[in-house]
Amino acid sequence: MVCLGNICRSPLAEGILKNKLPKNNFRVDSAGTAGYHIGRAPDIRSIKIAAQNGIDISNQKARKFIPDDFDRFDKIFAMDSSILNHIKKMAQTSNDLTKVGLLLVNEDVPDPYYGNINSFKKIYHLIDRACEELSDKLQKMQS
Repeated sequence: MVCLGNICRSPLAEGILKNKLPKNNFRVDSAGTAGYHIGRAPDIRSIKIAAQNGIDISNQKARKFIPDDFDRFDKIFAMDSSILNHIKKMAQTSNDLTKVGLLLVNEDVPDPYYGNINSFKKIYHLIDRACEELSDKLQKMQS
């Protein structure tokens, strides 16, 4: 799960998807394309919204997306088209490109950073719906 700073959208997506998948069968992580917040916990509003939905993301630490992530992960989901384009530019092989897509198929997950708690509630629900579908697909592929 990749967003810009790895403190709002992608930590929520990581936490939500981890909560929906069997713990020992999948590895879910998040990163940002910019290094603004490396080592910092998620935005307090993301932590709060996750906690209100029974998910603890408070121990996550922001990190930057790196080219090695193409080798470490089978699927890479961008939160918006700008992030998607940035990730694609980092791809080194055609196989790398096949791993990348938007979390919401034809829609961006809006960045709530400059919004209020309602902005975080809105993206929580968008990400939750997408992760529900993604969880179903991934578990069927593994069966």
